[in-house]
Amino acid sequence: MLLTIAGSSCSGKTTAAHAATKIEGLVVHDFDEIGVPAGADTTWRQRSMEEWIQRVLRYQADGLDVLLTGQSPLGEVLASPSAVKLNGIAACLLDVDDQVRQRRLDDRDPGKWDADAKRAFIGWGRWHREHAVDPQHRPEVISAAGWEPMRWCRWNSWPATDRR
Repeated sequence: MLLTIAGSSCSGKTTAAHAATKIEGLVVHDFDEIGVPAGADTTWRQRSMEEWIQRVLRYQADGLDVLLTGQSPLGEVLASPSAVKLNGIAACLLDVDDQVRQRRLDDRDPGKWDADAKRAFIGWGRWHREHAVDPQHRPEVISAAGWEPMRWCRWNSWPATDRR
């Protein structure tokens, strides 16, 4: 089974996942462990999610579950080509107030992010919030420039009231 903790940068994903590292039968990974190239984009993130799902399938074959932290929203996980081979998927969006995120960005990487970059992190966090509540909220954010093998039909018709 794949368990995900997703969210924009500085939402506390790594801290939350650390608490789960001692759970027997659960392997904990961070999406960025595979390396993030300069200029990483939506297509890269989606191809990389498929790579992670392939890894999770190997763990699954050994009877292990995986907790993966990262920035991929549930829609991308579900649309990944091999997602249907997983025994299960459970997703959690971890989020913080916009001002908290901005402060954490400043504290974590002083001077690294300019105002535009900070606005992008905050915007990505806001989009995650809306996507979690309503899959119909601006799906083009992840699908328009997406990786061709993605199967958006696995979730893009879900209404906000869908319990999945």
